Amino acid sequence: MTGFKDHFSGHANIYREARPTYPAELFVWLAEQAPDTALAWDCGCGNGQATVALAEHFAHVVGTDPSANQIAGAEARANIAYRVEPAEHSTLVGASASLVTVAQALHWFDFAPFYAEAWRVLKPGGVFAAWSYAACEVGDTAIDKVIDRLYVDLTGPYWPPERAYVDAGYRTLPFPFAEIAAPSFPMVARWNVEQLLGYLRSWSATQRYIKAHGEDPVGIVEPDLRAAWGDPARARDVQWTFHLRVGKV
Repeated sequence: MTGFKDHFSGHANIYREARPTYPAELFVWLAEQAPDTALAWDCGCGNGQATVALAEHFAHVVGTDPSANQIAGAEARANIAYRVEPAEHSTLVGASASLVTVAQALHWFDFAPFYAEAWRVLKPGGVFAAWSYAACEVGDTAIDKVIDRLYVDLTGPYWPPERAYVDAGYRTLPFPFAEIAAPSFPMVARWNVEQLLGYLRSWSATQRYIKAHGEDPVGIVEPDLRAAWGDPARARDVQWTFHLRVGKV
């Protein structure tokens, strides 16, 4: 079995504050696809971003993550139970979940044991959904060139190999479910330049670059990014290409 690939515990606070939120419409649609809304399991839940969104639509939600640091920073809700445990070996009862979700984390999992666990936990007719997002863009050529320089030229060599699954929109992952055609969900955040810089610093590759060089790669591009952005208080739409795969057991 592959060991836990912990790329985020060391900067869990940065990660929690900087990450964009997922489209609200996504969770409405997923609840409609599930056989009922009794229980959802959010695997690799991190700081609980998707877990909290699921709690708006399901009676009970279990969020699991092997990182105690991430779980410690997750938002509490009365109908959410957080557990520090790997997705491949959960403590959920068999055939108990109507929906299993993996938000921006499936590429880290050990596929064969995890899928076996998902099949064990899902009830008949239960739904499995995994999604990811890669690099962002603002729609301004000067700004997007700076982001691309950071993503490709500076941090490119420091992305873990599993990042290739994200760049491929999860299409190259094994997916042992009867696939459901899903609508397109726009993923957009209205951010100022400080918020964008915080997000860029939350990248696992940014943190790996810092460990390797003792220098923040975001700091290298920050002057150019600020110059291209203009008024630092100005909010702009930051958009990600959102990839979603959904299936049933």
